[in-house]
Amino acid sequence: MKPGPRLGALQQGRSYAEKAADAWGELPDWVAELATHADQHGAKASALAIGYSGSAVSMVLNKGSSFDKLDLGRFEQAVRGGLMGLTVTCLAQGDIGRDVCLSNQRLPFSAHRRERVVLYHACRSGCPHFLQKGNSNGTE
Repeated sequence: MKPGPRLGALQQGRSYAEKAADAWGELPDWVAELATHADQHGAKASALAIGYSGSAVSMVLNKGSSFDKLDLGRFEQAVRGGLMGLTVTCLAQGDIGRDVCLSNQRLPFSAHRRERVVLYHACRSGCPHFLQKGNSNGTE
């Protein structure tokens, strides 16, 4: 007998929203939004929408074993930008999604691409949305 498809959360009888409610108790709005999106589109699609891995999405929804190692503030901002429409004003690009802002911050410096140079310096020249270890900016 040929094995069937892998069972996802909904096929096992429990939605991502139910699992998140069990793990979190009272759900923050952004976790509820992530769980709803995962129920509708799948965890992988939700991960792509916010720029994280499927395992990170699962870890947050279930408060998994490595949950405390994740930068939850950055993850929350990615959900708010990618799924909830939060925008910020970028010094280099104007109004952009918060998830795009976070992705831009992760780009390494590259002197060969003008837009990367501009972004790199704009992020690090007092932008209120720049997040870096030890920097509490961007937690609107």
